[in-house]
Order: sequence, then C-alpha cells, then structure tokens
Amino acid sequence: MTRSSRPTRATRWALPLAVALALAVVASGCSQGSSGADAGPPQPSASSPTAGDPTPSSKYGTYVALGDSYTAAPLVPATDTSNGCLRSTGNYPSLVAKGLPGTQLIDVSCSGADSSSMVGVQETGSQAQQPQFNALTKSTDLVTVGIGGNDFGLFGTLIGTCARLRDSDPTGSPCEAQLSSGGSDQLTRELRQIRGHVAAIVAGIRDRAPHARVVVVGYPQIVPAHGTCPDLLPLATGDYAYAHRINQGLSDAVRLGARKADDYIDVLKASAGHDICSKDPWINGQATDPARALAFHPFAAEQKAVARLVLAAVS
Repeated sequence: MTRSSRPTRATRWALPLAVALALAVVASGCSQGSSGADAGPPQPSASSPTAGDPTPSSKYGTYVALGDSYTAAPLVPATDTSNGCLRSTGNYPSLVAKGLPGTQLIDVSCSGADSSSMVGVQETGSQAQQPQFNALTKSTDLVTVGIGGNDFGLFGTLIGTCARLRDSDPTGSPCEAQLSSGGSDQLTRELRQIRGHVAAIVAGIRDRAPHARVVVVGYPQIVPAHGTCPDLLPLATGDYAYAHRINQGLSDAVRLGARKADDYIDVLKASAGHDICSKDPWINGQATDPARALAFHPFAAEQKAVARLVLAAVS
C-alpha cells in the first residue's frame, strides 16, 4: 500500500507488464530510469556492512528486498523519511538480515510501489525512485519480493472507494454492487492479471540474479472472515464479505504467480485470526499510530512473523 492511509490511484501501463519486463531483461546490463541515466547499484542499507568492511562468511552474501509498503513497513518503528519510501528499521527484510549473520541487505522496498516499479521509475512525492530491479546483480544470493496489492489501485479501491460508499448504504454492500455493475466484478478481473504480473516479476528476477534464491512473500489477512469493526475498518456491513474475498483472492493470485519461485511465504495463513478487527491485530486500522504503524499497514508483530517464516524457508 502507499505512504498515506489512502493508497495511490490505479496505475495502468501502455504495455503489459510481461512485455515491459522482457524489454528490461534484454536491455543493457545496468537498468536505467525513464530519464535514461544509469542509476548504478543501490547502496547497502544503513544497518548492513558497507563496501570494504570485512564480512563474515554467509550462505547468502547479498540479500535484496523488493516490494511495497507491506515490505517497507512504515512506522515499525523507526522509519527513514528521506526519500518517501518510508522503509522501517523493523521491517521483515531487516529482521531477516539480522537472522543471517554476514548477509548484506540491500532494501529497495518502497511504499506505494506496484508491479511496474520493478522496471520503471516510481515517483515518491518530489523524488523519483529508480527501478527496484536495479538492485539485482549476478552476485545476488537471496531475493524477497512482496508486490501486487497496489496494482490497478486494488488496495486503494478496497480502503478508499469502499469506505466512501459506506454512507450510501451502511447495512448493504454498495461497493460490491458498484464494482460489479458491468456484469462481472472489476477487482476479480484484475486479480487474474496480478497473478501474471507476479509470474513475470519472478522471471525477471531470475534473469537479473540467476543464482539467487527467490522468495515471494504474500499478504496478510486484513479483513475478518466474520464480523465487522466499522470504527477500525469503515466498510458497509455487506461489503466485509466482499473485501474478505478480495483479500483471499489477492493472496491466491500472488501464490499462483510465485509457482516458479523457490519459496512462497503464506502470510495469509499465518495471520489468520490477526485481522484488523481481531483482539490481537497484526494490521493497523484507519488511524495512523506514529509509534506503531501507518493506517491499514502492518504492526511489528506481523513483520516479525513474516521474518520468522522467511528465515525458516531459507535456513
């Protein structure tokens, strides 16, 4: 999701993502932004060994983290606000790197990123973030990627559009009705395309980092399977079931798109019972807590759980 409580508007591309990735792969060895200037390799994160420092031997010498704000984890707790990506020192890539002594982390995850941000420039306020794939090299040993929720503005529709429609029919399902008005559900159609985006991203990672272990990280349970909590998640009563179905559908799309990755981390399953409405939520509600999490974004408990799952998969 994005840098604020309401995600960015839908991003639609002139070329299908798979075509864009293919073009990027056959381009020159160093990725370039839309300005045509070579961005060069990203620098190691502040918590990682810097170039020239002696590095202990590790199974994974270099670890690259790609993804959106569910990877960046804004406000969990200390957050870098310098470039608009809002990466946290407590996000799961940082925790995974700490669990792999001697591993250098290059974290290019960025709040607001969608699948196109892998190969294209992402605007974050007044700054332009170079394609996340620029971080990948032939010497990359481990890659995690969590992406797809911002494609077509999917999260933005669920949290923004559906919330705005609640007042029109608080006990009905106005969001589902509007999004299905054309005869088929808009978000369900887009989920099928997100599956293809994730598959293309995995292929793109393989091309850029052929020796790396590739781990795709799914999304958590955000919406409860039963019950409502309009103070935290302001949906019409009937739209909770719809939003839960899309939440599940996104998880399925990412999982199916990850078939050619080495590992898929099923965060939806791990977070069952920890949705926004639960007694022990892993996802914040609509009010940003500056000391804990951005609105509708993961708390530290979710990031710690994801890190444990990643470490179990790669150890």
